[in-house]
Amino acid sequence: MEMSREKLCASKADGSSDSAYHCSACHGDEEWGSTSRGRAKSRSLSASPALGSTKEFRRTRSLHGPCPVTTFGPKACMLQNPKTIMHIQDPASQRLTWNKPPKSVLVIKKIRDASLLQPFKELCVYLTEENNMIVYVEKKVLEDPAIANDENFGPVKKKFCTFREDYDDISNQIDFIICLGGDGTLLYASSLFQGSVPPVMAFHLGSLGFLTPFNFENFQSQVTQVIEGNAALVLRSRLKVKVVKEHREKTPVQNGIEENGVVPANLEKEVGKQIMQYQVLNEVVVDRGPSSYLSNVDVFLDGHLITTVQGDGVIVSTPTGSTAYAAAAGASMIHPNVPAIMITPICPHSLSFRPIVVPAGVELKIMLSPDARNTAWVSFDGRKRQEICHGDSISITTSCYPLPSICFRDPVSDWFESLAECLHWNVRKKQNNFTVEEEEF
Repeated sequence: MEMSREKLCASKADGSSDSAYHCSACHGDEEWGSTSRGRAKSRSLSASPALGSTKEFRRTRSLHGPCPVTTFGPKACMLQNPKTIMHIQDPASQRLTWNKPPKSVLVIKKIRDASLLQPFKELCVYLTEENNMIVYVEKKVLEDPAIANDENFGPVKKKFCTFREDYDDISNQIDFIICLGGDGTLLYASSLFQGSVPPVMAFHLGSLGFLTPFNFENFQSQVTQVIEGNAALVLRSRLKVKVVKEHREKTPVQNGIEENGVVPANLEKEVGKQIMQYQVLNEVVVDRGPSSYLSNVDVFLDGHLITTVQGDGVIVSTPTGSTAYAAAAGASMIHPNVPAIMITPICPHSLSFRPIVVPAGVELKIMLSPDARNTAWVSFDGRKRQEICHGDSISITTSCYPLPSICFRDPVSDWFESLAECLHWNVRKKQNNFTVEEEEF
């Protein structure tokens, strides 16, 4: 996946430009050294090495795909097309570095949560007074009476730069992002950046916290290490979504509207098309909305009809979103480093419709079936919900702008810890072993 960003890059282990892609099959120079079998012992961010010493953290080959051999037999080989190549990097080698020292930070706070006021104030004081950074906050955050009426916080508040969602473009002014809250704050941060996303550091101050690995108790040392460029990264792929809607000019309806809120098609005059684009971190959900009928939508992959969804709807999710709505609908959970798109039906009226995983980079298109009885509704990470009518289309593919999420330990350890702590993955009372008397029988 090609990625260009001004402030951020993932440093290459050992200083070699292609060390992340070598394997013994292609190059014969993979170093095993004293690497032990299995995953290395977890380390906290505060114990992470400097950028130049990431070699000591190289894991076994089992955690990343080897560089594939592209010659097949004596005469066959893969047609070279660099534009379509997607490199799968070793998760252990993805580390943060800065081209220039960061100067501006966006602080995102969960709205209408009184428990976050004190952490928010402490963080802002630390960033402005001790690190001399420019702090951006959303204007509605400062409208909270507890902040607006705090005279002691006034001098710090005057230093803030404020913005309004959907009105002000701050995409080229932010060096990195700090989120205070739950997983929703990370999704909101993603929605603010429709292009390249600055690194995101998320503190767990919400309810679930699957995507927020940091605790706030030691925020000073953790933020300092991020500013110094000493942290691991996980690149969370996003979906690029394009919604094309037939623009209809509605005329007055004499006899009201039909059942389920559907306006008769012959009363709408098509006058053009409306195009909207979104960057989605978790999932695109197409559902039946308020209608009592099954949704009936066609799913195309690279222009070919692959199936028709008849049920409550369908979820198209990233690996990050596979642990959200898709997991509740029965899908498998995918590590965010896996380049893939998941298609999960919602309560399908079929015993054989199982969730599937398709390669990242394919283009999916979802449309109402010609014989659908009602319209459908679509939402993007739970926001921007809108109706989809006949003739409208939703095109989905992998975005070239991932969200770089800063890890507490590393991409693998953090993910499995979240599975255990937040979702209680595979929690079961352990089976007792046999006693000596039982073994005799």
